[in-house]
Amino acid sequence: PKRQRVVALTLPNLQLQGTISPSLANLSFLSVLNLENNSFHGGIPYDIGHMPRLRVIDVKNNQLNGSIPTSLFQNRRVQVISLAFNELSGEMWRGPWYVPELRVLNLTNNSLTGMIPPSVGNATKMMNFSLSGNRVSGNIPKEIGNLSQLADLYLTDNQLTECIGDLSMLQLLYLNSNRVSSKFPLSLWKMSGLLLLDVSLNSIEGEVPSDIVRLKAIVELYLYGNHFSGMIPTRLGELQNLLSLDLSNNSFFGQIPLSIVNLISLEFLDLSSNALSGTIPKSLEKLSYLESINVSFNDLEGVIPSGGVFANSTLQSFLGNKGLCGMHIFGIPACAINNPGKQSKLKEVVIKIVTPVVISSFMIFLFISIWIMKRQKKGKSKDVEKVLEIKTHQLVSYHEIQQATNNFDDESNLIGEGSSGSVYKGILSSGTVVAIKVLDLENEQVCKRFDAECKVMRNVRHRNLVPVITTCSSDYIRGFVMPIMPNGSLENWLYKEDRHLNLHQRGTVMLDAAMAVEYLHHGHVAPIVHCDLKPANVLLDEDMVAHVGDFGISKILAISKSMAYTETLGTLGYIAPEYGSEGIVSASGDVYSYGIMLMEVLTKRRPTDEDICNENLDLRKWITQSFSGSMMDVVDANLFSEEEQIA
Repeated sequence: PKRQRVVALTLPNLQLQGTISPSLANLSFLSVLNLENNSFHGGIPYDIGHMPRLRVIDVKNNQLNGSIPTSLFQNRRVQVISLAFNELSGEMWRGPWYVPELRVLNLTNNSLTGMIPPSVGNATKMMNFSLSGNRVSGNIPKEIGNLSQLADLYLTDNQLTECIGDLSMLQLLYLNSNRVSSKFPLSLWKMSGLLLLDVSLNSIEGEVPSDIVRLKAIVELYLYGNHFSGMIPTRLGELQNLLSLDLSNNSFFGQIPLSIVNLISLEFLDLSSNALSGTIPKSLEKLSYLESINVSFNDLEGVIPSGGVFANSTLQSFLGNKGLCGMHIFGIPACAINNPGKQSKLKEVVIKIVTPVVISSFMIFLFISIWIMKRQKKGKSKDVEKVLEIKTHQLVSYHEIQQATNNFDDESNLIGEGSSGSVYKGILSSGTVVAIKVLDLENEQVCKRFDAECKVMRNVRHRNLVPVITTCSSDYIRGFVMPIMPNGSLENWLYKEDRHLNLHQRGTVMLDAAMAVEYLHHGHVAPIVHCDLKPANVLLDEDMVAHVGDFGISKILAISKSMAYTETLGTLGYIAPEYGSEGIVSASGDVYSYGIMLMEVLTKRRPTDEDICNENLDLRKWITQSFSGSMMDVVDANLFSEEEQIA
């Protein structure tokens, strides 16, 4: 019989344990070794590097320790070395590298030390070099400039002290969270093919030169958290492919350049914590794709524009600028110098709001305003969706989630539990603190909700929605990794005794929630219906900005239809009457749920409270029946200060 030869050994995601056997090196015809996402420990056998036909070794996401075998850097055929997310230590081989075919070297998130060896310059065919999340120090060797095909360079979160030279083919450069303190080499600005540059959280000094205009292809530029000074270059406005620009936490001064309005694709702009002066250019209203702007903690003055992105902005984007004014943002003083009747008028409006009729009018006015803002942004939906679909995130492994949550430790990491699963606080290998929502796989409906939520979240992004950073999906886990919301849910703020929201805070939170709903209904070609709006699904970040979350039963409506059907209903008390009888899903149902939530926020009464249900009332009818002329009959007693209550 013909002798069989093993040419590939692929055993990923099987929860395998133990050590990697040195006997594998006897498989002389083996070209692919893939053991990723298991629980192997111990060292990598030295002789594996001498396998004559080895092209790919992928053992990432295990628990391997010890040093990297020097034999791997002397294999003339190897093309991919992926050892990321292990516990490897020591220095990289400082002797001569003989890896003429190496394309990918991924050493992310280990405990490697020492310096990047000059021999890395011998790997002239390398296209992707990942060294993030280690303790590598010193300078980046000039020999790295020999890597003429290098496209992606990941050096985040190390202790490097100097920038790199000319890499003409580079597309992605992550050098953030290091100790770079010198001025930028001019050669960096000559990388005309660069798509992303992140040098944030270093100590880089000096001015940003006008040569930055050479980065013609740049899409994302992150310079925040350095010591840059001088004026923001006017020629920055020539980078018309730019989507994200973050210059925050530096020492820039002077005015915001008018040329920024030429960044026609811009979606994210952060100029906060500098020394900028003058006014905010009104022309920034014209940036139709701009979704987030932050100019807080500068020396700006004058009127805050009210159109475009400014219509959706909140107080946090403008804090720390004593000279700014504007009527359309809660907490910002009006531009008129004298306004003695303002407080009395506010009290009068509040008194009227609590009556059912005026609450309804308020809701109608709110959504008419949102509709007007939608009209101002008309025409961008198709192009915006194409841009957003490009931005994907890599899946994380079950092993990484285990490590992040301390093996799902309920005592120290559990944030909350619900019918669909549990939410844990976790720390990723990058050091990022996140919330990890782990679903109950024994519940078939929960698994369907995971698929639905993935479908919805794939193409949505808004400052008032809870973003999904990444997901984990396998036969034994379904989970979402999301930013931590340190201030918890709106429900907790309403009903926990040690928490309190005043009228201004409640109004701001509800306006944030309204912006999220408006985006879901009108920000895409196909409307998205949330189906379960309630205070428990409105989460508050560290700045008390509200984010709507939990899209597990959401529906994406067909373009030509205004309704759909569902078998999974929302929460009793918040669902519109037609949900209960026919299972009809429409944007109007979300509007109904929002109205109930608005009344709950003002009254601090749940729609399912016993005295309301016992009388066969809903919250709207209870307000109508209970109101007898004084607003204190129905509103939350903690809504006002004691002085206002007496008044």
